[in-house]
Amino acid sequence: MGEPDEGLARRLKALACTAPLHDLDARKSKLDWADATVYQMAEIGLHTIDQVTIAMDFDTGADHQQVVNRLLPFIAAQAPGRGPAEHTRVARWVLDNLINVGTTDRGFRRVYGSVDADGRYRRRAFDFKLLVELAAPDGEVYLRATDEAINVLVGALDTDVESAQIAAEVKLENLITRGRLADAKLAAEQARYRTVQYGETLRAKLDATRRDVRSVDWEREVPELLDSALSHIESRFRAETAILKNITAARDEAEDPDRKRRAAELVEIVGDCIRRHTQLQSRLQAAGAVFRAEQDRQQFSGPPQRAAIDVFGQLLTPTLELPLADAVTPTQAFFHAATGIAVPTVPSLPSLVSLLLRPAPEREQLVGEIPEPELAPAEVTDSYSDEQWRLADELLDLPEVPRRLSGLLAEARETDAGVARLVALRALHAYGPEVGAAIRQGERRVLLAFDDGTTLDDPEFGGADLLLMSAGVEGGDGTETEEVA
Repeated sequence: MGEPDEGLARRLKALACTAPLHDLDARKSKLDWADATVYQMAEIGLHTIDQVTIAMDFDTGADHQQVVNRLLPFIAAQAPGRGPAEHTRVARWVLDNLINVGTTDRGFRRVYGSVDADGRYRRRAFDFKLLVELAAPDGEVYLRATDEAINVLVGALDTDVESAQIAAEVKLENLITRGRLADAKLAAEQARYRTVQYGETLRAKLDATRRDVRSVDWEREVPELLDSALSHIESRFRAETAILKNITAARDEAEDPDRKRRAAELVEIVGDCIRRHTQLQSRLQAAGAVFRAEQDRQQFSGPPQRAAIDVFGQLLTPTLELPLADAVTPTQAFFHAATGIAVPTVPSLPSLVSLLLRPAPEREQLVGEIPEPELAPAEVTDSYSDEQWRLADELLDLPEVPRRLSGLLAEARETDAGVARLVALRALHAYGPEVGAAIRQGERRVLLAFDDGTTLDDPEFGGADLLLMSAGVEGGDGTETEEVA
């Protein structure tokens, strides 16, 4: 057998990178919050990667809400009869699936096979990500498209960035010369994707250097990358300036409105490529200073001042060996100290000034459609019926002669045991009556209870055998009723 077919492996990886987009269409019928069969989820996913890639910068990326807002017109065009709330939910669902929210590492894995040099077929796992979330120095979380995602946009995988960029520029120049502006727009977008991917390569090297300067080959690999990148940018500046001149002339000389519009779009795209090359050039020139600063910082930072704790070996394993009663206390102490309190994000001075100077958002006059509330039937909370309250009122109407609680309970129990319990409860409240509340409610009489030291002799209740009597109160309008002597 000959050498393994590397081209086949590249094509299989390219196919694997598109699998998450096809899974969106395969799983859309399982959504329970909308009939999503009308949406072409793979197209929305491809458009999402496109918007994130265009919004990416060297240091930051795309804002989540900004990406959702840019997706809404494309989604609304697929289902104009649906509401904006559903369009927004579809955009967020596609975005979360491309980030792969819900998994541990938020990555995708696809298995592919290839034939080795000895003729044996082996299965290999290909791990990749399409969109990743990163945190900015000011605490904001933004999105970035990976190399695999950008390769999905241009229809290739693991291609050489510089050669692909040169080929895209030559193709773009030829298409403009021949007047094929529609095809030239596609080639210009692919050239911009390659520019973004080239910047991602440098950013990954610098991030790895900041974590550990020894993990990056600054002796041979990175200097060669910087030299070739600077030579690449120099040649690209000349090519893109010439291309921009030709496009501008084509835009100014065009009489067809559609041709003029396409030429104007090309001017904007190529201008964005020049801007990105300018930014990349400044980063390339500062890369050496970053390496030297990180080398000094990591070399002279010294060993850590506080010893690290082995959570598995020093905490988890000994705790699992303890009896359950003894393991509760250290476990509670660990989780109480580990969770802590939610510390608010402290903004930096530039971001704080930007937040203070940001104009207030315009508030909408209407809050939107108010949903119809679903009212549940009221639960019956009364422990006593109206008839029991009536009987209790008759027994406790004592305007002339006070009576013992024991006698009232015995008389009430002959009628209903529930009435006896209600009489006992009202007698308990009568021991400390709220006369002020009775006046505010317009009551003309109030029930009073007195304890003369007699013990209650009752099979169900205990305590004092209270003396109960009704007494008149002075009304809120100044009228006087009978008073208790």
